[in-house]
Amino acid sequence: MTTQIGVQMYTVREFCKTPADIAATCKKLARMGFAAVQTSALGPIEVGALRKILDDNGLVCAATHIPPTDLKEPQKVLDYHATLGCKLTAIGGFGSQRRNKQEWQTLISDFNGPAKTLAAAGLRLGYHNHHHEFIPFALPEHPESISPTDTPWQLMIDSFVSDVWFELDTHWVQAGGADPAMWIGKLPGRVPAIHVKDFVLDVEKNRMFAEVGAGHLNWDAILAASKKAGVQWYLIERDSGPLDPFESLRISRENLLKMGLK
Repeated sequence: MTTQIGVQMYTVREFCKTPADIAATCKKLARMGFAAVQTSALGPIEVGALRKILDDNGLVCAATHIPPTDLKEPQKVLDYHATLGCKLTAIGGFGSQRRNKQEWQTLISDFNGPAKTLAAAGLRLGYHNHHHEFIPFALPEHPESISPTDTPWQLMIDSFVSDVWFELDTHWVQAGGADPAMWIGKLPGRVPAIHVKDFVLDVEKNRMFAEVGAGHLNWDAILAASKKAGVQWYLIERDSGPLDPFESLRISRENLLKMGLK
């Protein structure tokens, strides 16, 4: 592994609509110094063609995102990732709406079986968080019963089989009122890849995506906790923002290198 810094390709999704777009984007990322990507939000492309594009540009697939419906066909998932040479996949979260505890318990039950099946064949299945996993179940109906541990996030940690890994997204953890460094530290061995993503607040306290190291997150603490927890991949992501996404990736990568990552 020559570098642990990669690109979550959701960042450049607008430049990945066709196979030709994907090839041009991968070439550009490689020239910027990246050697790893997470495939996500790509336009239609045959997996063999995608692997060739990655190989031609010296890129490895550190991880993928798949829709939850793919878990109904585990062999198809295994074949796809074998072609890519990828050992990590994750679903991108359980929606963005509030869900009750029973719905989360159903998700966990549906997740655990495929996770064990995939793990037995060498592919780890993970869950990518947003902010709502950190909101107590008691809100908003029963604020008098708030418990900081009665959240979807804690329920997943307590209930997922050990084969499941957590694709912790630093931005969304912080947006949910939690501490990314603390949670990374509590999950040693279960965070092989994280999304490194920052934000700033404007004068009206609106949260805006920012380049890594240019926002409010405590990167010294996050990177120290990540090293101890065994994070293998630091995948840069920016959902939106005023900068060209490639320029945003360049700045974030340079800042991470200055922080000591390689």
